[in-house]
Amino acid sequence: MGIPCHYAMFGLQPEFDIDLEYLASRYRELVRQVHPDRFADASEAEQRQALEQAANLNEAYQVLRSPSARARYLLALNGSELPLEATVQDPEFLLQQMQWREELEDLQDAADLEGVDTFKRRLRQAQQDLQDAFSSSWRDAAQRSEAELLVRRMQFLDKLSREVRQLEERLDD
Repeated sequence: MGIPCHYAMFGLQPEFDIDLEYLASRYRELVRQVHPDRFADASEAEQRQALEQAANLNEAYQVLRSPSARARYLLALNGSELPLEATVQDPEFLLQQMQWREELEDLQDAADLEGVDTFKRRLRQAQQDLQDAFSSSWRDAAQRSEAELLVRRMQFLDKLSREVRQLEERLDD
């Protein structure tokens, strides 16, 4: 038995732009139905099946709620599996990465929470711009390499965003 399409599990069409509130609501509804605790008195086979369904549902939810993971998944559905970590062969973006990292280091050295907030807003806007560009390009076979490049950029910005959250936590302490 194969793992069902993540979108099909939630009754969604394979699209990049999805309603995240609907996704979360549907997830809570479905997870209640297959939660292993509901099968405590069931046979071992039914318990195993419930556990597997819950795990598949959790994985699908995690993928679909993350824009970069959702983008990677859509490309994979269309026949182009991307590695999780890949080097961006894009000199302009590599320069931008270096600038962001230097700026983040300066904010850390200065313990500048206000500057971190400003940085976060700019980062969120950059993430939204990439998501918008991916949304309009991923279906077009002629723009396939551009869509893959956008996913790699999204992955970098996700990592940078995690680093910003960690910096905020350190500065809040």
